[in-house]
Amino acid sequence: MNVTNSRKKQSGVSLVEVMIAMLLGIFLLGSVVQFFVSSRQSNRVHEATSRMQETGRMGLEIMARDIRMADFWGCASDITNVVNNLNSAGTGYVDYQTGGVAGIEGGSGPDTLILRGGFGTGLMLEPPYGPQASANVKVAAGNDLQQGDIVLLSDCTQGDIFQISNANPGGAGTVVHNTGSTTEPGNYNASNPGCPGANAHCLSKVYGADASMFAVQEITYSVATGSEGEPALFRNGAEFLDGVEDLQILYGEDTSAAGSAGEGIANYFVPANQVADMERVIGIRIAVVARSDHDNLVTGNAQSYAVLGSTVTAADRRIRRVYETTVNIRNRQ
Repeated sequence: MNVTNSRKKQSGVSLVEVMIAMLLGIFLLGSVVQFFVSSRQSNRVHEATSRMQETGRMGLEIMARDIRMADFWGCASDITNVVNNLNSAGTGYVDYQTGGVAGIEGGSGPDTLILRGGFGTGLMLEPPYGPQASANVKVAAGNDLQQGDIVLLSDCTQGDIFQISNANPGGAGTVVHNTGSTTEPGNYNASNPGCPGANAHCLSKVYGADASMFAVQEITYSVATGSEGEPALFRNGAEFLDGVEDLQILYGEDTSAAGSAGEGIANYFVPANQVADMERVIGIRIAVVARSDHDNLVTGNAQSYAVLGSTVTAADRRIRRVYETTVNIRNRQ
C-alpha cells in the first residue's frame, strides 16, 4: 500500500498573488476613501447653504418689518408735529426730530441703517384729561408699560415724546412725565409751549379722548465682530444674527413735487451719502451677505458674487450668498 503524504497536496499563495491582492485592496480602499471625502464635503456644503439661507431670510424678514413701520408718529403722522421732551443732555437721548430714517454709508465696508418711530397698536387716553399739560396722563390699567419706557402721545394735530418717570405705570395705568434722575435720559424741555413759565416737564398740550400712546424707539442695524470672533448682524448694539458678513443699503428717493403725478414712486436708489433729502426716501433696498462658518468649501477659483449691482470677489474659499429685497416705508406712501 502506497502512503501519500497529505502535506504534498497543500498549496500556498505566491508572493505575486499577495501583491496583486494588496494592490486591488488599495484600489478599493482608495475608492471608499474618495467617496467618503466627497460625501463629507457635499454634506458640509449642503449644511452651510442651509444655514446661510436661514440667516439671510431671517435678516431680511426682521429688517423689512422694522422698515415698514419707520416714521410712524401716530395720528399726528409727521415728526414736524411732534415735540421731543427728552433731556438732550441725558445719556441715551435720541433726536427724533431728525426723522424716521437715517443711514451711514460704510464705503468699502458694511453700511448702517437707522430707523425711528412708534410701534404697536397704541393705548387710548382715559379721563381725567388735564386740567393742565403738566398733569399725569391716564391709560388702561394692566398694560405693558414700564418705568423708563420712551413713549409717544399723539392725536391728529400734534404729539409729544417723553420718558415714563414713575414706577408701576402698567399696573396703575398712570403715566408720569416728570424731570429728575429716576430715568435716563429723562425729561427736560424748558422751551415747551404747553405751560406758562416754561415748565420743564410739560407736554405741548392737554390731550383728550382722541389721543393714543405708543411705544417709540430708535433701531440701528450694523455689522460687527460677534462673540465667536465671526461677523454678525447687530440690532441696537446687540448681536442679533451670526454669519452676516456685509450689509449694503440703498435709499429710494422721490424727487417729484408734492401733489404732482408720480408722487410716491422712487426716482432712483442711492447710498446714504448721496441722498438729497432723507424725508423724501420712500423705499429702502437692502442686501444681506451671509457666509459659511467654515473655509475651503469652494472648489476651483475664488467665489465672485454681486451685491446691489457691484461684483465682489471673495478673499477666501468660504461660500457666500446674497439676499436682497426692496421695502416700502408705509408711513411715507
